[in-house]
Amino acid sequence: MASTTLALFCKVVDNYGDIGICWRLARQLQSEHDIIVHLWVDDLGSFHRICPSVNSSLDRQALEGIWIHRWHTQEVLFGKEDIADIVIEFFGCDIPPAYIATMAQCAPAPIWLNLEGLSAEEWVEGCHGLPSSHPSYSLTKYFFFPGFNTKTGGLLCETTLDRQRENFQSDPLAQTAFLAQLGVSAEEMQSLKVSLFCYPNAPVAALLSAWQHHEKPLLCLAPEGVASEALGEFFGEMPVCGQVLQRGQLTLRVIPFMPQNDYDKLLWSCDLNFVRGEDSFVRAQWAKKAFIWHIYPQDDNLHHKKLKAFLQTHQAGSDSSRDFSLAWNQAQPCHDWQACWSKLHNDLEFIQEQSTAWLNQMHMVGDLTSNLLSFVNSKRQ
Repeated sequence: MASTTLALFCKVVDNYGDIGICWRLARQLQSEHDIIVHLWVDDLGSFHRICPSVNSSLDRQALEGIWIHRWHTQEVLFGKEDIADIVIEFFGCDIPPAYIATMAQCAPAPIWLNLEGLSAEEWVEGCHGLPSSHPSYSLTKYFFFPGFNTKTGGLLCETTLDRQRENFQSDPLAQTAFLAQLGVSAEEMQSLKVSLFCYPNAPVAALLSAWQHHEKPLLCLAPEGVASEALGEFFGEMPVCGQVLQRGQLTLRVIPFMPQNDYDKLLWSCDLNFVRGEDSFVRAQWAKKAFIWHIYPQDDNLHHKKLKAFLQTHQAGSDSSRDFSLAWNQAQPCHDWQACWSKLHNDLEFIQEQSTAWLNQMHMVGDLTSNLLSFVNSKRQ
């Protein structure tokens, strides 16, 4: 019996989030479900940042058992042999018209899904799984939504992730060795450790000012290129990879961008993680650590509604983390960042304790990849 094939189309909008999600999905489909995946990406440069093995100069390459194709803007011709059994467009990215036309010639037609962005908004539950008929061809596209309950598709999570995290977090030597690779000194290991990944509009300077007056030493680990302008203004010099900047109780280390597996280890190693977009947002939840989400900004502040829906749904937080999240996303004012930070810091242990129950709740929903394939199989009957 021939293996199932799947084509996943990704246009990079949020520099690393879109391709991050699609790469995780592709890897899990291949490694856990033995599916032949063809990943079409329009920006191999961003892909290379999170997966250095990707050669951004190649139009076609195989990596970890996955076929990676450069998605050119110009039209490409496709034969029936090029059409996969399952076709996924990520976040409504409008796959090539020629590919759709050839899909219509296939019998049976492939199962076609639009994998949408993650949201806790209630309307998602009513739209999950809905069909949409193509206006010109006898094709049906289904909308598949990630989410936080059984009325949605769940969250991306590999079957081995919990065990990998538990093994790492229960091994102080492994954590020390990992942080040492980033230049973290033995003294800094004892500090409160925070990772910082945010969009440029975050109120970074206000937070740094609060951190320099923290009661104990605080180590911030920020990937190169993140909040560079704000960091430069605060410290008086533009940060570069490998640099260590200090002010008061705050030590900031500028670290390189990491492959996905190493980024997980960074999240597991820190006491608090600032994350952005969707991919790191989900990984922060699986890290079982406190986190603050910087949501991708949208026109007319539509992202604030999405943020508030999650904060209302999330069961591993506190009043302090909700208030801090709203202020961090400029959804409500913060008149005293020192006070906001102190309240959040005092609740970190409580938030981490709650995270276990939250993860158990998410596991009850099931992982997105398995739920997606179950949905596909239901449409084949």
